[in-house]
Amino acid sequence: MLEIDGSQKSGSGTILRLSIALAGVLGEPLHIYNIRQRRGQPGLRPQHLESVLTAAKLCNAEMKGATMGSRELWFKPDGIVSGEVRAEIGTAGSIPMLLLTILPLCAYANGAVSVQVVKGGTDVRHAPTINYLKCVFLPMLERMGLKASLTVRKYGYYPKGMGEVLLEVQPCFKLTSIRLKEFGTVEELRGVSVCTFLEDRKVAERQAKAANRYLKDYGYEAKIQVVNDRSNPLQKGSSLVLWAETSTGALLGGDAIGELRKPSEVVGREAAENLFREIEAQATVDVHLADMLVPYIALADGNTVYLTRDVTDHLDTNMWLAQKILGVKFQVTKVGNLYRIEKSTA
Repeated sequence: MLEIDGSQKSGSGTILRLSIALAGVLGEPLHIYNIRQRRGQPGLRPQHLESVLTAAKLCNAEMKGATMGSRELWFKPDGIVSGEVRAEIGTAGSIPMLLLTILPLCAYANGAVSVQVVKGGTDVRHAPTINYLKCVFLPMLERMGLKASLTVRKYGYYPKGMGEVLLEVQPCFKLTSIRLKEFGTVEELRGVSVCTFLEDRKVAERQAKAANRYLKDYGYEAKIQVVNDRSNPLQKGSSLVLWAETSTGALLGGDAIGELRKPSEVVGREAAENLFREIEAQATVDVHLADMLVPYIALADGNTVYLTRDVTDHLDTNMWLAQKILGVKFQVTKVGNLYRIEKSTA
């Protein structure tokens, strides 16, 4: 049985998410305790609980301790199934974070998997936006051999949520490694600017224009798709994701969300600043992609290398956990102002 102390490293939900995912892939029973020990509200919150319950459906898992606020969980998987699965968060809890829990499981299912997630947040604080997953994360995973698509049926924002997405994943029989050792030159900048029931204030357009005003000061301009969404009359909101692709295959993203009393121009500038910070550092993956890729590169054949501008708590935690559970080896080396992340078999 895998024994994981959730208070280690970041002490956050990332330990729960990755432990569940890897236990399911390996078919190993898991006991995790001190769940989210270092968070203001420790234990399972609605999005974490629904993530665990959805993973259990995919793995035919037996569970103990899967209740709201629980700090201890036993999870015994019994093979990953294909077919259709439905998840309901019921708050503005992050849909992308739930998807990050279950996607590694879907990759190793015995057939195609379709996951419908309802009544959650697509674009909320402290989580990647849904379009970051769709436009940055999934395209990188496709290079590794995992084909998955995201359809946003309803955007959802804080405080009501009510977002809905469909994740469709084809079975992946083998993940291949990636080697992104050089930044190269920027070839294309793109983006998606979304607002929901705010087109009368031209929110999506204003976000896009503000982002390009910032980028133009540094010689860049992004092709930004403007989406005036009307999918969710119960919750207005907005988001913007930008990404850059380089001549060597580097992929860098930056996003931002709208909030009450936060001008659209601030949202646009914030996303642009986040992206330009990555470009200026000449990383080959952005700081968020760096940690989100860890389970996939840990499971992939061969060695992987990429450059990131920072070793975040989530990246450090994910590498520690992947080493502990899978026995792979990660090496972190400072190279100028960047960190070289290299995975090899132990």
